[in-house]
Amino acid sequence: MKLTVVGCSGSFPSAESACSSYLIEAEGYRLLLDLGNGALGELQKYCGLYDVDAIVLSHLHPDHCIDMCGYFVARYYRHEGGRPEPVPVYGPSGTEQRLVTAYDDTPDESSMREVFDFHTLKADTTLALGPLTLRSARVAHPVETYGFRIEHDGRSLCYSGDTGSCGALTELAADTDLFLCEASFIHGKEDAPGVHLNGLQAGECAQRAGAQRLVLTHIPPWTDAQVNLRDAKSAFEGPVELARPGAVYEL
Repeated sequence: MKLTVVGCSGSFPSAESACSSYLIEAEGYRLLLDLGNGALGELQKYCGLYDVDAIVLSHLHPDHCIDMCGYFVARYYRHEGGRPEPVPVYGPSGTEQRLVTAYDDTPDESSMREVFDFHTLKADTTLALGPLTLRSARVAHPVETYGFRIEHDGRSLCYSGDTGSCGALTELAADTDLFLCEASFIHGKEDAPGVHLNGLQAGECAQRAGAQRLVLTHIPPWTDAQVNLRDAKSAFEGPVELARPGAVYEL
C-alpha cells in the first residue's frame, strides 16, 4: 500500500495545505479518503481526475467533503471521451442530499447519481474495495463520523477521521502499521470532549492501541503543530511526525 497526503489542514486550508484528503494505492487501485476544501486541485498532482476507483467520506463537514462539488463538475460535464462511469462513494447517511444541497444548482435531482454511485456507511462494516479491505467504526464527533482501518497484504493503516477520545478508535488502530490520527486541539488550552483530540490524547491512543507509527493530521492553522508533536511524543513510544502535503508512506 502507498499513502499520499493530499491535504491535512484542519477546519480550513492553511497557506501550505488543503484540507483533509488522503490517497491510498495498491495494485493499481486508487482509494480516496475525504475530499475537503482545496483538495481537488492538489489531488491532480498525484492522480488523474478520472483515475480514482472509490471515495470514502469520513463525515459531512466541509473540510472533509466540500470539494466533491467541484469533482461533480469535472465528472458530469466532461466531454472528451464521454462521461466516465459513476465512481463508488461511501459516506454517512444523507451524503447525496448534502452534496446536492451544497452544489445548489445541479441540472436535476438525480444528476449527482449519474457520476457518483452512493453507498451509506455503517459502523463495524467491512468492505472489499479492489485489493483493499476497509473496516469502519463510528467515532466521537458531533455529527455521524467514521474512522477507517485499511488493510492489504498483511499491512494496515488506520485513519481516525475527526474524533474525541473513544474506545472504538483504539480498537480500530490496534497494532496498525501506521496510525493517521487527528490532533486538532492543544492539551490544556481547549477542552471539548467528543469533538477533537489534542496531541497528548493522540499519543495516548496510539500507545494504547500498540500502533507502530503515528502521523498527526488535521491540525488547524491556528494550532501550534510543534506543541502537539511534543505532547504526542511524550505519550507514545514509537516514531511520531506531522503530516505534510505530498508526504508518501509505503506500507
